[in-house]
Amino acid sequence: MTKQNEQRVRHRTRIDPFRWRFADRSSPTAPHVASMTWRDGLFVHWPVDPDELRPHVPGRLTLETRDGRAWLSVLPFVLTNVGLRGTPSIARLAFPELNVRTYVRYRGDPGLFFFSIDLDSSLVAATIGRRTRLPVYDANIRVGATEENHVAFASERRRTDGDVPARFAATYRPDGEIRTAEPDTLEHWLTARRRFYAPTASGVLAGEIAHDPWPLQPAEVTIHENTMLEANGLPTPTDDPVVHYADELSMTGSIPRRLGT
Repeated sequence: MTKQNEQRVRHRTRIDPFRWRFADRSSPTAPHVASMTWRDGLFVHWPVDPDELRPHVPGRLTLETRDGRAWLSVLPFVLTNVGLRGTPSIARLAFPELNVRTYVRYRGDPGLFFFSIDLDSSLVAATIGRRTRLPVYDANIRVGATEENHVAFASERRRTDGDVPARFAATYRPDGEIRTAEPDTLEHWLTARRRFYAPTASGVLAGEIAHDPWPLQPAEVTIHENTMLEANGLPTPTDDPVVHYADELSMTGSIPRRLGT
């Protein structure tokens, strides 16, 4: 980031890592051992036909829809100050990340299912992939700022499983006042997710995050290239995306736990 971009006034929050609970109170809630800070993030959400997306979601999970439509999302952002809670800054990491996800339920609890997580760190990608069973990939990701103070984010996966290269490039910036999503709105449904699921041969792993409500802003976005959906074998959206910018948010995370079958 440029010095000008770094000096922007950021929205800072204080969190209680155990304040968020889920609809199914019998679901286990793991201790939150990690902490991190999200920065310079973008939510890009596309509605898709649920019949086209459902075959790509593991059978143990229920694909969630809203108003008859399923949703696919691509999220570019930067994580800073990543590490175990209480560890000094010298032991912390920072790296950009790119997620492709959809919205699911398991045993009645809402959550996320990740089709891919691209990280600009081969060591972190390998470690997270082994410990969480999430589809984590090593990518070459560049994040900077344009002269117009847009975030410039570009990612290309270093190894591709299929014939389509996994690439995403966009420039974006906030374009309005900070607000939090109201309950029962589409933007709340799309962003207020604090659990992810990773089905395995012997059950389902669930991880949790905790944070205050997202500091969402309207976004001015130009997507220069996006093959992430095609690279994951996912349906191609035909509608324009719903987009939000989120500047900075502190959060904590749990170690994934097995929920069983």
